[in-house]
Amino acid sequence: MRGWIILAVLAAIVYYLATKTDKLDEPIAKSEALLNKIERKLDAMTGTQIIRIDQKRAKLRSTLGERLSNAELQELNKVLESPDTFSDFKDEYCRSDVMSHPVFSKDNLQFICDNF
Repeated sequence: MRGWIILAVLAAIVYYLATKTDKLDEPIAKSEALLNKIERKLDAMTGTQIIRIDQKRAKLRSTLGERLSNAELQELNKVLESPDTFSDFKDEYCRSDVMSHPVFSKDNLQFICDNF
């Protein structure tokens, strides 16, 4: 009986820390990022990926081709290499508190984040 009470108290403490404070936000985000990375590696290892034509990327490249410099175009090609690299890019640079990139200008970065 004592074991169940201790388990219930521990569960209540974890629940309180997860919902009422921000102490577990960073470890939860790290564990989700790790799980995403593991899923991507497993997908790459199995080699069974659905290949589909993404018209949005082609449209974004043609639209931005006029706006971007050569360095920015090369960086955009790296970013649009795969859906995973673009999702990583969005997670890292398209947040409202960051919105800066070493290669893209602020206006172009805003345009990329808003239109894709």
